[in-house]
Amino acid sequence: MSEYLESTDRQYTKVYKEHTPDILAAFATFDEAVFAKDGRAIPLKYRELIALAVSITTQCVYCIDGHSKNAVKAGADEAELAEAAWVATAIRAGGGYTHGRLAFKLSGAHEH
Repeated sequence: MSEYLESTDRQYTKVYKEHTPDILAAFATFDEAVFAKDGRAIPLKYRELIALAVSITTQCVYCIDGHSKNAVKAGADEAELAEAAWVATAIRAGGGYTHGRLAFKLSGAHEH
């Protein structure tokens, strides 16, 4: 995924630093707490695999890049990365299925 990221992308963090440094700092503190190595109920490897699955579901290339690497650093192997990807795929497919039902409901076509 790294090839989708430009080396200059991080330079835009300066906008946050300039205009909303308090929120940026709060986010950084929050993110550090969520992904702390120790002290959480869910081991870091599993938190990173959850983050990877969510990243795949939201299709954020930055998050996929970072969390796939972080999951491996935390001990995940390719089989676990693959299963996380399949979990994400199942959730997206399930969303399509259930939103299809919503389309039937909202269309009114079933009333004819």
